[in-house]
Amino acid sequence: MTQLQTDITNNLKLTQKASTIFNMLPIKTINKVLLEIADVAEAQTPTLLRANQKDLDLMDPIDPKYDRLKLTTDRIKGIADDIRNVATLDYPVGKTLMQKTLPNGLQISKVTVPLGVVGVIYESRPNVTFDVFSLCFKSGNACVLKGSKDAASSNAAIAKIIAEVLQQNDINPHVLYLMPPDREATEVLLKAVNYIDVLIPRGSQGLINYVRNNAKVPVIETGAGIVHTYFDASADLKKGIAIIDNAKTRRVSVCNALDCLIIHNNRLSDLPAIATPLAEKGVLIYADKQAYAALKGNYPAELLKAANDESFGTEFLSMTMAIKTVNSLQDALEHISTYSSKHSEAIIAENQETVDCFLKNVDAAAVYANASTAFTDGAQFGLGAEIGISTQKTHARGPMALAELTSYKWIIEGNGQIRA
Repeated sequence: MTQLQTDITNNLKLTQKASTIFNMLPIKTINKVLLEIADVAEAQTPTLLRANQKDLDLMDPIDPKYDRLKLTTDRIKGIADDIRNVATLDYPVGKTLMQKTLPNGLQISKVTVPLGVVGVIYESRPNVTFDVFSLCFKSGNACVLKGSKDAASSNAAIAKIIAEVLQQNDINPHVLYLMPPDREATEVLLKAVNYIDVLIPRGSQGLINYVRNNAKVPVIETGAGIVHTYFDASADLKKGIAIIDNAKTRRVSVCNALDCLIIHNNRLSDLPAIATPLAEKGVLIYADKQAYAALKGNYPAELLKAANDESFGTEFLSMTMAIKTVNSLQDALEHISTYSSKHSEAIIAENQETVDCFLKNVDAAAVYANASTAFTDGAQFGLGAEIGISTQKTHARGPMALAELTSYKWIIEGNGQIRA
């Protein structure tokens, strides 16, 4: 074992030990700490921006991860507001999910408890450091965070703010452990069976696959977002133009951004109008044969390319989008089933039977009718913040927030009962 591995293991032990403090920590104290962290984060905006700039200086601005990495005054304020929102939410621990008395007099209760120590491995997004800590802290969990080298300075500055507020409130700062950004630390985290209760990867499909294939601890996947929107024969054009533009261009580097527009062939004549705001924002389109013909001469030639097999099933994370033409709702459902990452999928349609069929049959964590997929977000769902968007079906699915950071235990109270 190297010295770095030894140091990491010792810190993991400290975090595991620190996780037990939540059993005696009043909820008023938890909320007070969160509000103070939000205030200090805003007050130290210049410090955070300077640290963030060090990271930005090492990344090419055309890299899709650049926008994810970047902090701004407005983004820091938004992060602080999300933390304040988490402080207002109900405490998710100690809730009775079920209670009954058996014929033999045993009283049985099913009560929510923290997961324990939550590990999160993530890429390029320093806001995740704030988000994960606030949700873990509010749900009685310690957290171990493994950020990437891309955001090393930003994450260190954020962790320093959190540690200082914890110490000022006489709370063990080891409830948060920011691991070194080295790859060697990742290998230790993946095998930390005795110290991590659950590991959540948040980032590219490559990162998620690597964690799933190599982790020895339980993993909750927050998958890549290969997002489709189906424009049906019955769709309202005005709604569709606004929804598609927002889903694609609002913020291209996030996992809920639109990657593939599926359009019914009866509405190909509307495609130039749908694409007009996309052209204004410089969206590169990979169109199948029919869509290409509908756009040729009606869309900037330098931004229009013929689609190939690799155009579909790709999370672009940039001003790039594919278009697939279909002859029916069933064709759209089959395309989504083939290429979806089960993150967020949408339909634009006025025919209610078509909408109902889509909502029932699409297998994804979030399924929309006549709305932008940009809403797949913990804060937008009223959850405060989020750990990530789970695309699996066990334990948690969709935006993971406070409730998803709890498990439960059975409490059985008796009066001398024995089993025959």
